[in-house]
Amino acid sequence: MKWGIVRDLLRAEQWVKNGFILLPAFFAGNILAPGVLPTVLLGIVAFSLVASSIYIVNDLRDAPMDRLHPRKCKRPIAARLVEPSTAIAVACIISVVGLSGAFLLNTEFGLIALGYGVMNLAYSLYLKRWAILDIMIIALGFILRIHAGGALAEVPISMWLEILTFLLALFIAFGKRRDEVLVSMNSGNDPRRSIQGYNLEMVNSSMSLIASVTLVAYLMYTVSPEVMGRIGSTHVYYTAFFVLMGMLRYLQLALVKQRTGSPTRLVLEDWPLQAIIAGWLITFAIILYAR
Repeated sequence: MKWGIVRDLLRAEQWVKNGFILLPAFFAGNILAPGVLPTVLLGIVAFSLVASSIYIVNDLRDAPMDRLHPRKCKRPIAARLVEPSTAIAVACIISVVGLSGAFLLNTEFGLIALGYGVMNLAYSLYLKRWAILDIMIIALGFILRIHAGGALAEVPISMWLEILTFLLALFIAFGKRRDEVLVSMNSGNDPRRSIQGYNLEMVNSSMSLIASVTLVAYLMYTVSPEVMGRIGSTHVYYTAFFVLMGMLRYLQLALVKQRTGSPTRLVLEDWPLQAIIAGWLITFAIILYAR
């Protein structure tokens, strides 16, 4: 197979999501400690292989529906560029390699990667049929990512990181569902069962609600005495500027430009969003490490 087909089969662009595995070490201030960064990066590779094996299973199951979708029809399995038997073989190989690597790195990390794989396999085969439950599982996947990062870096996961990660993942997931609702409305195709549980009014209201809750939660985090004491700075609230900008930019992309079909692609292609994320990371890095 050509590299482009392999890349699309594995959905390599989605590996960006696994950058969340870096966050526990980053916020703990020990990402530059000897051995931490190489271990975490290897963990991201192993976790990404497990995730890609689930993407392949998902694409095999959804191929008939994907062929009716204006963008998903270009996926290798839906476009018949890859035989189902080949796809199954690739999924089995990379799942074994990914899980083996995960357990070799750290037993707890391996168990989390295995749990993530099992949960998302159940999601792909059955659970994504149910509206609300489907996005909750997506958000739980990000919680597992940060716990995986905590296991690799050997740092505890704070309540704040769990709450904010879950809320942000819900916000982004609703944006993705909004795009799918629009595609269903415009194409007239019968959507999968979970999409029938959403409409534009419900999705727009949910995005606005979660955006507000997330911003308030982040502001509470930045002024928490426990957080300021642990980080050793009273200026954490400066980073809220970038969080507000990022959420407004995502809402603009969703509600004005109708571009939230692939949140990962937005991060890779939208330069204002990239600049906002970079600004947040740099500001936080200065607060954490320039002391």
